[in-house]
Amino acid sequence: MWFRKEVSETHNSPVPDFIFDLVNHLDEDVLLIGPGDKPIFSSNGIESLNVLRDGRVLTPELSAIVRAVRRTRNPHNGKLEIARGPIGEGTRELTLKVVALEDEDLILILISDESEAQRVHEVRRDFVANISHELKTPIGALSLLSEAVLSAKEDPESVTKFASRMQHEAKRLTDLVQEIINLSRLQDSDPLSVADEVSIDDIIQVAVDQCQTIAQARKIEVAFTRAPDAIVLGDGEQITMAVHNLIENAINYSPENTKVSVTTEIEDGIVQISVTDQGIGIPESDQARIFERFYRVDPARSRETGGTGLGLSIVKHVATKHGGDVSVWSAPAVGSTFALRLPIYSNTGETNS
Repeated sequence: MWFRKEVSETHNSPVPDFIFDLVNHLDEDVLLIGPGDKPIFSSNGIESLNVLRDGRVLTPELSAIVRAVRRTRNPHNGKLEIARGPIGEGTRELTLKVVALEDEDLILILISDESEAQRVHEVRRDFVANISHELKTPIGALSLLSEAVLSAKEDPESVTKFASRMQHEAKRLTDLVQEIINLSRLQDSDPLSVADEVSIDDIIQVAVDQCQTIAQARKIEVAFTRAPDAIVLGDGEQITMAVHNLIENAINYSPENTKVSVTTEIEDGIVQISVTDQGIGIPESDQARIFERFYRVDPARSRETGGTGLGLSIVKHVATKHGGDVSVWSAPAVGSTFALRLPIYSNTGETNS
């Protein structure tokens, strides 16, 4: 059957046929624990929940619940918060139903991630409020400029000036709407539920290529120093978007004839992608807030470069959803280094910790 995935080849106890019939009619993800707290099988969704690794239950809290149910024979219903990966702030709240099966030394665990729907609802509510505020500025500017064009229709020079400013505001509005669409898609999806094996080298190369036009226009060199490649588990488009945003941000906040460096480093099962610039830097007082939606360190500079205030928020969101994190080191007039860290995906089909 499609849902069956052997996770303990050394366990010889047969699984009763009625278990398979039962699982086939359940909406929740399923984990069956045998004697010695050994996993017997799991539904496909269990792998993406960071519950199992190397044929064992990862979470001590869940193991304690299993032992209590086995000892008392009383079912357990509750919630359990677990990390999305070995680093970062990303967590998920799982709803658990743990039952001891009659006449068998087996524990059946039903797991659902119902908290995700509530989280998405709350994010959307706050996001709509932020969007409403942010869209007012470019829309208001376009309205005023159109009035100026009409009033100056007999003055070709003024019309040209106002029309040029309208083009700038229209592009800013287009970029803002696109970033809103990107962030909305990120918030509605879980990249670890349907994940691919992604090459970090390939991701960075694509992101660097995407930024070459803007880099050349600003006379900035973007250098990618290759290191041993790393494979991560997740959504390649989302990770590319995050790296692209870091590189583009570095370009936008750097003076002409400087260099943006992209490097990778692997340590303790984590790959770190670092983007370093020689730009204007970020004051220490602003560094704690730069990953917030629509936060801009220098609003005037953002208007000049077309910044939307969403780029770093998207990076943070991608990192968190992939079980990783993002951090910054910066000093005014020296430059900045943004570090995106993600767990490496091993050949055994597990995410390293």
